[in-house]
Amino acid sequence: MDKKKVLIVGGVAGGASAATRIRRLDEHAEIIIFERGEHISFANCGLPYYVSGVIAERERLLLQTPYNMKKRYNIDVRINSEVTRIFPDEKLVEVKEKDGKTYKESYSHLILSPGASPIRPPLPGIDAENIFVLRNIPDIDAIKAFIDESKPQKAVIIGGGFIGIEMAENFYALGLETTIVEMADQVLGALDYEMAAIVQRRIRAKGIRLILKNGVKAFEQKGNGITEILLQNGERISANIIILAIGVKPDTKLAKEAGLSIGEHGGIKVNERLQTSDPNIFAIGDAIEVKDFVTGANTLIPLAGPANKQGRIVADVIAGRNARYEGTQGTAIVKAFDIIIASTGANEKVLKKAGIPYEVSYTHSGSHASYYPNPSMMAIKLIFSPDDGKVLGAQIVGSGGVDKRIDSIAGAIRRGATVFDLQELELAYAPPFSSPKDPVNMAGYVAGNIVNGDLPIIHWHQIQNLDLEKTLLVDVRTPKEFEMGHIDGAVNIPLDNIRERLSEFPHDKEIVIYCQVGLRGYLACRILVQHGFKQIKNLSGGIVTLTPPLAERKLIR
Repeated sequence: MDKKKVLIVGGVAGGASAATRIRRLDEHAEIIIFERGEHISFANCGLPYYVSGVIAERERLLLQTPYNMKKRYNIDVRINSEVTRIFPDEKLVEVKEKDGKTYKESYSHLILSPGASPIRPPLPGIDAENIFVLRNIPDIDAIKAFIDESKPQKAVIIGGGFIGIEMAENFYALGLETTIVEMADQVLGALDYEMAAIVQRRIRAKGIRLILKNGVKAFEQKGNGITEILLQNGERISANIIILAIGVKPDTKLAKEAGLSIGEHGGIKVNERLQTSDPNIFAIGDAIEVKDFVTGANTLIPLAGPANKQGRIVADVIAGRNARYEGTQGTAIVKAFDIIIASTGANEKVLKKAGIPYEVSYTHSGSHASYYPNPSMMAIKLIFSPDDGKVLGAQIVGSGGVDKRIDSIAGAIRRGATVFDLQELELAYAPPFSSPKDPVNMAGYVAGNIVNGDLPIIHWHQIQNLDLEKTLLVDVRTPKEFEMGHIDGAVNIPLDNIRERLSEFPHDKEIVIYCQVGLRGYLACRILVQHGFKQIKNLSGGIVTLTPPLAERKLIR
């Protein structure tokens, strides 16, 4: 058998994972990694935390060095070496070194792991020295040096995605007056609007200014280290340091020039074995289009976890194993001050675009047993098929235990589980960690009731459209809770008084029940259904799920 010679363009998550896996499977393969920068493997997800000193030592961001890769894995790592061209017919690449010299290297297999580049729109003034992107070690070095030398007081972050939120948290920790500007009507596009609204309330509560539905028109330097940002609505805000966190675009230059197929979203097109249109050339990581695991559509999901898995799968394929990449479900998590936000699978926006029927449920559960000190609430949005209850996605916002719950649901989605399977999950329980009915079980129970028809529901965004001439809106909380704030037009009939006040419920009108988080409303619905009332709906997730714009319009305080 001919000796394999594998060239890898780019390190970090995908490339380095592929290289080390190939070595574990094939001791005799020749493996070369080309990296145009100085660092082949670094913790790019940890970069924002180096700014504030949460990660105090720069060296902790560096995961592997060329010396270690050679010593342990016998992998030839060539830093400051940029692959500038691919010759597929000859199985050659052209490499340009730091000093400008070029040479060609042959391969039997080529892996492209070039990653993605931060988006820098061609706006006036965008090249100012106090405007940064954050993608790699040199970027974070430049940001850190600027902060140490210039001592900025005001920071503006353009973009409210994962990086934008993390940078805001770390600038806040440094004491900088911080503003986030986001063109969409919400932060964190992986979330649906009502879940993002919870995050936005917390961000603003920390004193971070959050500007939504607005973008940048231009940057103007005003002297004394001040940049004025002209927004699209004409508003002007000033800053000493600006971070562009608008997003990333796949680095496909090499692939395009080599004649490889590019997908409809601009990423390198690959098959389930992660082969490009040339079967000897593979591609992984942020540069490729992947199959959405839930919808089956091609998409771009630039996450480190999938990139690592893709690297391993490519290595298996090259080694002759029958490995396939089944798709990316986009499981992600981020910390924003004192809350944790996580999602997996498809959100409503994705499912609507794909034309896939779905239903949702909201539950608000404690992170652990209520009688054990310091429980915290988490909001769980579960998205599922209305026909068979197959789990399609989930979003969770809370202060503790979010990570293990999203991981449980992510695993369920990967196995094609239903909401009824979530009910049966046997999850670890002790009072400091959970409840006998874990929040994941509870989400499954509520969703299962919806699928079975035991719990007809109405959602937060439908409340404002109720015709109170044809609908009785009933708040089943206590009178004290009702007095503290209720939906305009509601009557208060506490849950514990329903049986003795059945005469107050009409048979010829729709009855919409709500409580704080949905549980008492469910109990009220079950009582009424079994007393012959048929037009009944419960507000899923209760009054807590009402988003700020709706709450401001509909609540009496």
